[in-house]
Amino acid sequence: MSVVIVNYNAGNVQSVTYALQRLGVEPMLSADPDIIRSADKVIFPGVGEASTAMNFLRKQGLDQVIKSLKQPVFGVCLGLQLMCKHSEENDADCLGIFDVQVRKFEPKLKVPQMGWNNLENMNSPLFADLPEEPYVYYVHSYYAELSEYTVAETEYVNRFSAALQKDNFYALQAHPEKSGKVGEQILHNFLKL
Repeated sequence: MSVVIVNYNAGNVQSVTYALQRLGVEPMLSADPDIIRSADKVIFPGVGEASTAMNFLRKQGLDQVIKSLKQPVFGVCLGLQLMCKHSEENDADCLGIFDVQVRKFEPKLKVPQMGWNNLENMNSPLFADLPEEPYVYYVHSYYAELSEYTVAETEYVNRFSAALQKDNFYALQAHPEKSGKVGEQILHNFLKL
């Protein structure tokens, strides 16, 4: 099985690579459209700022490539946010795979949310064989609103989409590569899709 991690200067690619290696998978890092299109599975991680990341994706033509993919695609953290329609982070128009707005948390609690929080109302093959309301690791100041694509929720300041799914596109706001056994199981479940 070939797994490609999209390499677009905004990824936490090393920790995702190590997490996949622990599962016995040797991923390839690439920004080459042909390599990405030919992969069995594509992981779209991200750490950084939405408008800068979108500008880079557009310059490389990767915005159109990602939207056109037919194999399972897994967006992580900023990857989830970039798969949405629009982000309040520097007023960024994003990929629009999910017709969802990304909002900034109100500073009622410490922002960014940094640390462990649980997943609730899980409804996706990504969450097979997980305990009820498992804990995952978050680092984010922006969140995807609840929508018809929400397949897991978390509460911090307000309820938000912890995970989204539409057709072959899956996305998780938390970092599976930093979420211990739960995160390992989520990655394993994605690789089985």
